[in-house]
Formats: sequence, C-alpha cells, structure tokens
Amino acid sequence: MHEYVEIGKGREARAAYDLHDLSLVPARRTRSSKVVDTTWHIDAYSFDVPLVSHPTDALASPEFVIEMGRQGGLGVLNAEGLLGRHASFSDAVKRVISAASIEWDDLESLLKSQSDATAILQELHQAQLDMDLFAEHMARVRDSGATVAVRVSPQNARELAPQLVKAGAELLFIQGTIISAEHVQQGGEPLNLKEFIGTLDVPVIAGGVFDYSTAMHLMRSGAAGVIVGSGQSNQSMSLDVPLATAIADVAAARRDYLDETGGRYVHVIANAPVQSSGQIAVALGVGADAVMLGEPLARAVEASGEGMYWESAIAHPRFPRGEMRQVVPAEQREPLQTVLHGPSHDPHGTMNLVGGLRRIMAKCGYEDPKSFQKVSLTVRK
Repeated sequence: MHEYVEIGKGREARAAYDLHDLSLVPARRTRSSKVVDTTWHIDAYSFDVPLVSHPTDALASPEFVIEMGRQGGLGVLNAEGLLGRHASFSDAVKRVISAASIEWDDLESLLKSQSDATAILQELHQAQLDMDLFAEHMARVRDSGATVAVRVSPQNARELAPQLVKAGAELLFIQGTIISAEHVQQGGEPLNLKEFIGTLDVPVIAGGVFDYSTAMHLMRSGAAGVIVGSGQSNQSMSLDVPLATAIADVAAARRDYLDETGGRYVHVIANAPVQSSGQIAVALGVGADAVMLGEPLARAVEASGEGMYWESAIAHPRFPRGEMRQVVPAEQREPLQTVLHGPSHDPHGTMNLVGGLRRIMAKCGYEDPKSFQKVSLTVRK
C-alpha cells in the first residue's frame, strides 16, 4: 500500500525512499563471503560482477572499458561523447580537466571554474561525430575480448543505432536522463521503441525511468533491460525521484511482465549516484539486477578524468545539468582492480566495492544477487 502525505489543502504527494533511507537486516544464518556468487547474466552475456560503468567521458576511454571487462564488469562507451568527435580523446579531456582544476579558495572561484569547464565541454561537443573514428575505438574493445556495449541517446537512436550495430556493438544502451516508450521530438517522427527495437539484432537496454508504468511500456517494447534513474543529472530539475522506491516500482513491473509473458525476464539496472558498497547492496536488495556506477569508478587510474567526474548531460548546449567533481586528487588514484576488488585501506566502503558487496550479502545470508532481492529491509525514520 502506498503512503501519501498531505502537502497542502487538497494536494497530496506519495512518500518515497532513497537508498540511504534503508538498511539491510542480517540473517540468523550467515555464510562466508568466499561462497557468494556475484555473477550476472543478461541475454547471452555473462559478467563476474553486477556492475556497469556510466557512459561518460570522465570514465569511458577504450582502455577503461577494456579494464572494466578484465575485472568482471561491463564498461559502456558513449557514441555521442568526445571519443567520436576528436582524434585525440585524451587531449580533449585534458582541456576540460585543466579548466575544472583551477585552484580556488572561495565559492565564487569554484563556480567560475565549473562554468568555464562546462563551456569547454559544450564547445568540444559541437565537433562533428565521426562514426569511423568511433568504430575504431569499438574495434579495440572487441579485439581485447571485452563485450562491446555502446550508449546512444533516444534523440539520435534512429540515426546512430543501426551504424553502431553494423560496426560491432553487442549491447546497445538507449539512454537519456528520462526516457519513454515513444519519444516525440519537434520536426520529426516519434521514435516508437517497440517498432525500433524489433529492427535491431542486438539486445537493447533502455532508460532512465522512474515509475512502474513507463517501465512496463519499455519491457513491452522488447528491451532486454531497463535502467532506473539518471545518475546525478536530474537533480537541478526536481525530477530526482528517491531511487529505492523507483527501483522497487520497476522491479514490480518486471514481476508482472514476467507473469504476463509467461517467462520473459527483463533486467533492472539501477543508475544510482552511490558512493559505497553498502548502497550498491541496497540497490540490489530492493530489486535491481545490476548497478550502474559513475563517481566511485573515477578513483581508478584507468578512468580518463584523472580523478574528476561529470556526466554527459553537463555538456547539453542549451540546458547543462549536473556538476563536475574532483572525486580524488590525481596522485591518489588506485588501479581499477583495487577499486573493485581491493585490498583497501579505506574504512568507508568506497574501495573494494565487490569485496564489500560479497561481505554484506554473506552477512544477510544470501549467496547470489537474485536471491538477495528477498533480503529484509528496514526504513530509517
């Protein structure tokens, strides 16, 4: 039963919960973290850990995506980012980092630094997309043995997706800050995902969504996975639905769709602005099959942002959203292997993310992510 709160005379709002509002309940019967299996299977692809990297230029160079695959996760390239727009991806990213890393000692300096870096990102994104250049980056990932996963926006999916599939994309992410089953844009035909997905020969993961109804529409469109949430991008628009409730609602749609189709399972991927292994565990506990990580992975030496993090929406030419953050000084970065698998000297759960997840699952008595979706939860009040 939903809980509603009266926010004024004749106006109610549904009460909702974020990941940090919930706690996991340890079980009577625990197990060793060494027997916990974190494997995630989606369509024909298997991964050792249920973690996906956010498709942002702050992370996703080919080198980072390849290393993400080596460490058992799924790295995602951004087809509309800087990789396909500039022959030297590293030089383009360094321009952004230099503007954002100016020394500042007051709020005014910080805001100017953010504004300058955003303006440079917007400028860099005005360069023409070169799909042949981007295909070369995809080929490097494919030749390494990693799964080639690529993100495209709903606005440009009709034009770019067939080219990406032809170039070798194995998993296609149609991802925006908010998505629907039928995207309407000025001066063009609506993108009907049900019709469009049926024309593609690869599994499609679509999002972000925040509610049961939209998730059900995407599942009925043929998506293999649905992304819940939009990372940090929507907070400035007050479209930031508390994620624990959103994940639970979409998980309910997955259950009902499974019954409706007699067995077709659609994966739920939480695009959550998490900071620790505990928040990853809560996202899985309320119903996600995998978690899309952004900022925590910026600590990795392989991440292209050199300790800085931002998401793609900040480069929007008219309405940039999000912010640029220094997650860690460049000289304090650690190998991605350490970020994901340890060993760690950090006591806050921001390193050895997979090791922490295994330990949490073990303390709650579960041995795999699917069964962990039944974990008992409590709400902080």
